[in-house]
Amino acid sequence: MSKKYILLESIRSMQNVGAIFRNADWAGYHKLLLTGHTPTPPRSDISKTALWAEETIDWEYAEDAIAVVKDLKAKWFKIFAVELNDTSVDYRDFYKTDVWDICLIMWNEVKWVSQEMLALADYTVHIPMLGNKSSLNVSVAAGIVMYWFVE
Repeated sequence: MSKKYILLESIRSMQNVGAIFRNADWAGYHKLLLTGHTPTPPRSDISKTALWAEETIDWEYAEDAIAVVKDLKAKWFKIFAVELNDTSVDYRDFYKTDVWDICLIMWNEVKWVSQEMLALADYTVHIPMLGNKSSLNVSVAAGIVMYWFVE
């Protein structure tokens, strides 16, 4: 069975972090990698939204997101940056597979995925937007893309 991780690159909102913990539990992900300024448990605002999923999902904190991704790549993980840009492709263009260990990189709500992280990613994927806005809340986007890669 492949490993499925999600990396949060300096997510500021504790409620979004909690919601992503809950999404990860729901979608059967194995680990959350909290990096940079991302708040970590134990915090009541995380637990309130996570409904205690932070106690059932493995997680770790590292200051340096780039070092974490380099380590994952050395372990043959496929890295998917979730970001809308000129080179990103629709996330649905990737077949669900149990062959790859994957890590999804979710963005900072203000600065998006860093350029350094985009350069390391194997793929940059986006969620097509049908309305006027060009982005979703990070926890909603994480849930959509996480579920796509579920076996």
